Amino acid sequence: MTVARSVADVLDDHVVFEVESIDRMYLNVWQPRLAYGGGVQGFFVGHRGYHYASTALMDPMTKAFVADIHGFVTARGLELVSFAKGQRKDDLAQEFLAKFTDDEGVLFVGRAQEKAGVWRTQRRHSPSTGGSYAWLVRSSAFINFFYFYCVDADFGPFFLKFSTYFPYTAKLCINGNEWAKRQAAKAGIGYEPLDNGFASCDDVPAVQQICDRLGPSHIDALLRKWLAILPHPFAPEDETAGYRYELSILQAEFSLTQMLDRPVSGRIFFEQVLHDNLDIAPPRPDQPDLQPAHHPHGPQQDPGPVPHPGHHRRGHPVPARRLQDHQDQAVPQGRQGITDRDHDQRPPASSGCRNG
Repeated sequence: MTVARSVADVLDDHVVFEVESIDRMYLNVWQPRLAYGGGVQGFFVGHRGYHYASTALMDPMTKAFVADIHGFVTARGLELVSFAKGQRKDDLAQEFLAKFTDDEGVLFVGRAQEKAGVWRTQRRHSPSTGGSYAWLVRSSAFINFFYFYCVDADFGPFFLKFSTYFPYTAKLCINGNEWAKRQAAKAGIGYEPLDNGFASCDDVPAVQQICDRLGPSHIDALLRKWLAILPHPFAPEDETAGYRYELSILQAEFSLTQMLDRPVSGRIFFEQVLHDNLDIAPPRPDQPDLQPAHHPHGPQQDPGPVPHPGHHRRGHPVPARRLQDHQDQAVPQGRQGITDRDHDQRPPASSGCRNG
């Protein structure tokens, strides 16, 4: 067997196992008919029969929803965890998962304060009559979110987090590799697992077909199944009238797992990748200098402090590689299962807590 001399040689001649799959996927769970003011008016006036739409009508829904969550936690003997600022939710989920022995169920329920879009009622006055009237406007506030960390027989670990303010949007996080592992096991295909994927398997084409099969219908079925199990704020008659949660993709990650024939091939691969990318970024004082003493592009300047990830929203683009170099500011990546994507988390249960 020849020794690879480049990245291309490694990928062409020394890959013995390859599987491509959907990895982590983060989805919006939302009510399309309640995403605009006219739709909210239609819900309270046209559907529920009130004379007007107001946040005063939303408050009883919120209180009932939060009470249902607490009742669900109590009835099932679950632990309600108030996440601390900066706490890694994924690490905590792994602790619960290590003690979980059932095929599926709820691991625990978490609570955190995060910034979210909400509806508010604004008092306006008619220019012709001078009379006042209520007007719905969009705003933002730090509110409670409840996280349901669960295990599904088909999908494995996932979480669903709900806003506790109208229109009660949610986020669903799944892992396609975990789904593929469970489908391979059901099909009787032997495999050696990685933390997030496959290290080897008895039938590579069959596993690839399984990975290719994961689609919208499977994810939608997961959502419908667990909406029937977990508490949520809408009644059956609301769904019958067309007020139904829908899914859209917020963030999707895809994995290509390539296993090499021997360790030296991996070493050559990474050495060549480093060598070919030495001049991508200038050295920083707190990192090793991998660049040659005489840089081909001339003297390099220190780029300065790494900005907060949110700065791009204010018109200051931030190269992703600079953020990932700083673990306290990078998008956290767990080793297995459920992920954490919340940068706006606030401490739990305080005087500023809006509900729950």
